[in-house]
Amino acid sequence: MPTYSYRCTECSTAFDIQQSFTDDSLTECPTCQGRLRKVFSAVGVTFNGSGFYRTDSRASGSGKSTSDSAASSSTPATAPAAAPAAAPAAAPAAS
Repeated sequence: MPTYSYRCTECSTAFDIQQSFTDDSLTECPTCQGRLRKVFSAVGVTFNGSGFYRTDSRASGSGKSTSDSAASSSTPATAPAAAPAAAPAAAPAAS
């Protein structure tokens, strides 16, 4: 059951109470029989893991996957294709 916070508008008495979603809100202060108001505050929710952020579904940089850009940056652009020190070209990632 959720916990709700109330505060009296007359005597400023504040308290928390557990109520069901279907229960009616409290309206009368138990101390002075004044008018009660619900107190709303920020909820502590943290979204962890993949899929929650805008950048999770995007490819990095210029649309290449991370492995493609790492392979192309390790091979110099001026190296001849038949040079024995040249790394083999990586196959493009399937989209």
